[in-house]
Amino acid sequence: MKNELLRIGPFTIYGYGLMIAIGILSAYFTGEYRAKKRKLPYEHVFYLVVWCVVGGFLGAKILYWITEWKSILENPGFLSATLTDGFVVFGGIVGGIFTAYVYCRVKKLDFLKFFDTLMPSVALAQGFGRIGCFLAGCCYGRETNAWYGITFHNSPFAPNEVALIPTQLISSVADFAHFFILIFLAKRVKHKGVVTAMYLIFYSVGRFLIEMLRNDPRGTISVMSTSQFISIFTLAAGIFMFVFCRRKRQGEEKQEA
Repeated sequence: MKNELLRIGPFTIYGYGLMIAIGILSAYFTGEYRAKKRKLPYEHVFYLVVWCVVGGFLGAKILYWITEWKSILENPGFLSATLTDGFVVFGGIVGGIFTAYVYCRVKKLDFLKFFDTLMPSVALAQGFGRIGCFLAGCCYGRETNAWYGITFHNSPFAPNEVALIPTQLISSVADFAHFFILIFLAKRVKHKGVVTAMYLIFYSVGRFLIEMLRNDPRGTISVMSTSQFISIFTLAAGIFMFVFCRRKRQGEEKQEA
């Protein structure tokens, strides 16, 4: 595992940044393709992706600082020292959804239709992002003697020369599977908002479980990690949204009948 992939003169290509870029581009192209197929105004996909990325990075950074509030109180310089590293995915999800909602409101677009179209692409981007985590060595797992343990040798984040559970790769496989499941559901579900709801449900459950295998410092609330605590609320939001959207659709079908 090596984060520094290539040097070209004064420029260095890092695995983490490359995977994030691939994830964003894959989200854009798959999102635009699906928007065209669903006859949505696909020209907005580019701007939605841009604003989601901006809002996502800000949300991920802010939530990371919130989880590290003790470090900030002890050393305010921690803020500037962690500008380029340290992100919490849940903050990115909330930030991205919020900025997308604002954009759709301003442009008078159907938010749920667009998000049902784009949420599979978000899962796809997360899959590539987790490969980046693996290359960088962040978000690492607990020590293990199992055959599937991976060992870092020069990571600035993970313990080196110790076999660890490859939580990054497990998360990546789960995210790619999540993408295909959502695509499958999107082709068969007619209720608007259900695909978005299922994204929240699947991601929340998966994240809660993978947190049990992780061992990197990421903040705690009681006996749970910060992400596990947030997962409970996003799972509840997803279930509420699923039930609400289905009942709303059923009510519309009764009126049409």
